[in-house]
Formats: sequence, structure tokens, C-alpha cells
Amino acid sequence: MEFELSPVEQRVLGCLIEKEMATPDHYPLTLNALVNACNQKNNRYPVMELDSATVEQTLFELRTEHKLAVEVSASGSRVMKYRHNVAEHWSFSLSQMAILCELFIRGPQTPGDLRAHCSRLHALADSNQVEMLLHELKNHEEGCFVVQLPRQPGKRERRWAHLFGAAPEIQEEEPEEIAVPEMQTGPSRLERIQTLEDEVSDLKQELADLKEAFEAFKTAFE
Repeated sequence: MEFELSPVEQRVLGCLIEKEMATPDHYPLTLNALVNACNQKNNRYPVMELDSATVEQTLFELRTEHKLAVEVSASGSRVMKYRHNVAEHWSFSLSQMAILCELFIRGPQTPGDLRAHCSRLHALADSNQVEMLLHELKNHEEGCFVVQLPRQPGKRERRWAHLFGAAPEIQEEEPEEIAVPEMQTGPSRLERIQTLEDEVSDLKQELADLKEAFEAFKTAFE
């Protein structure tokens, strides 16, 4: 990657992509609309509290340093609006854009999570399609845009992260521990069976004694 976007730049760019795909009738965005998008409580991780000055400065950096945002003037309005400029840098499909957008605004995710979250932007068939798209982004002819992270303890699926910012810290996956059965310190299986047989034999004897006592009781009153 030829540059690294800060976390705030990733959030602003991700929100521009998101609103273009999710609400095209309200895109490009005004500064106020973009601030609200960046500070949403849902569909965001982490949740941010950005003010207008910070978002405006971030837009300036995206426009001048990275050429990833454009300022546009709306017809008959003095309020400036903003759109992203990703398409002039890389040739991503709509499916790939949806995945990158979700990674920008939510952080690392599993293929299953990405499929669920991308559904509001662009429908994806299943997790297998997401896996295919992630590998396309990893081996893209214009660069490597995503990376697979080590499996988290207790998780079945591994997460993926984008590479438009600082490279995520990759730690070697610890080998799975093989559970070794503990040595049995209690009675063996044969000993437990013998104990049960002894208990059954005792119960039979007690039952026989009760029957004998009952018969003797009946005889006394005949």
C-alpha cells in the first residue's frame, strides 16, 4: 500500500462509501451529514465522537494528500458536499467495495460477519462467496488490500482486516494443546462393577429377610 490512512481517515472514507451504496439519493454528503455518519452508534466499531473541525480537516487530508475525496458544489446551494474518489485509484467490484467498506467502519471481521453486515450494501450469496472475494482482494493485481488474521482463542473462523492503514499486528498462532487424559486415581471399572454387584446382592438378601418376616407375621394371626 502506497500510503497509510489514520483511523479517522478510514472512518470518513468508509462512511462516504457506505452512504453512496446504502442511500444514493442522499449522496454526496454535506459536512454535517458526514459528521453524523462517522458518529453513528450502530454499524460502527469503535464508536467515535468526532467534531466538525476534525472531520473537515480529515476531508482536507483525504482530498489533498491521498486524492481519495472530492469536494463538489450542489446546484443552487452554497453548501459544499463531499464524495469519495476510490474508483479513480483502483478497480474494485461492488462486492469488493462493500467488503472494504465494512472493514473500514467495523474493523476486522470473519467471513460470516462480513456477509451479514454487507447485506445492507450489496447482497452476497454466502460465506463461500465472501471468502472468494477476500482472496481476490488479497491477491488483487493492483496490490494486496486485505490480510487474514490468526484465529482467536475459542473461535472457529479467522478474521480479516484491510491494509489501508497501519498493518495489523500479526502474531504466530499458538499450537493447539492436546488434552492428555488424567491418570485415574479412583477405583477401576472392574472394582466399581464388583461394588455394584455386592450392593445388589445385599439388597436381595434384605428383601428375602423382609419376606420371611412378613410370612412369620401372617402366620401369627392365622
